[in-house]
Amino acid sequence: MTTTKTVAAGFAVLALTPLGAPSAEAAGMPRAVGQCVATSIRDVGSRLEGDPSSGSAVAYANGGSQISYDVVPQVAGWRRGDPVKMCLVKAPQGCPRGDTRGGFYQVTNLRTGTSWTEADSSHSCGGA
Repeated sequence: MTTTKTVAAGFAVLALTPLGAPSAEAAGMPRAVGQCVATSIRDVGSRLEGDPSSGSAVAYANGGSQISYDVVPQVAGWRRGDPVKMCLVKAPQGCPRGDTRGGFYQVTNLRTGTSWTEADSSHSCGGA
């Protein structure tokens, strides 16, 4: 059974497995370091609902997400539906089976030309 966790401005950004790890089976996610995919923004907001100073969070149409404790100025002008290029730049290592948190993605918004590189979770695999 898959559940979701709402961590940003009223939208779910992390698909969770029964073990609490984000699903590695999100359709269309880059799987190998250096691989890129085309997707679009599903939603953009803050890390914690109702607290814009809590950080930035972006959810993508392919099931991926990025989250930061910092407010990231590069994503301030991003909007739902914007086309993006998502590349896996660092994969987690030595993770418990089924826990794939901690991948770092560079995402470039093709409308604004801005990019950010951030993890898909607030914690790396094996963490909280």
